[in-house]
Amino acid sequence: MTVYVDSSVLLRVVLAQPNALHEWKQIKRGVSSELIATESLRTLDRHRLRAGISDFEVARRRKAILSTIATLELIEIDTTVLERAARPMPTELATLDAIHLSSALIWQELTGEDLVMATHDRALALGAQAHGMRVLGVPTA
Repeated sequence: MTVYVDSSVLLRVVLAQPNALHEWKQIKRGVSSELIATESLRTLDRHRLRAGISDFEVARRRKAILSTIATLELIEIDTTVLERAARPMPTELATLDAIHLSSALIWQELTGEDLVMATHDRALALGAQAHGMRVLGVPTA
């Protein structure tokens, strides 16, 4: 199964948080936007500040996040992705979600392969479903 992974899924799995994606081990090929590193590390930094996580724990978590991201096929955020994300969409999406969805749709078009969207974000899940993608991580119906 080829799956587009967003940071909400990656972080819950890597950091062993509640409600992590059950299908994680079934993913044969993971794809994501380059945005995943920035989002994941910004989230880790927010947790560091809010929860007072030690430097040792931050370093451990950062290493785990980056190691997992290194296993993914990353889609470059280029003009094509940004232009696609700026177009009207069938559902309401924030900017970063629109970049994720546009990246996934462009990847599908370029490869001719189906992609399953893995996210815990309801808006992104609904947007992906509106484009005919199967969704894991959030019930959309």
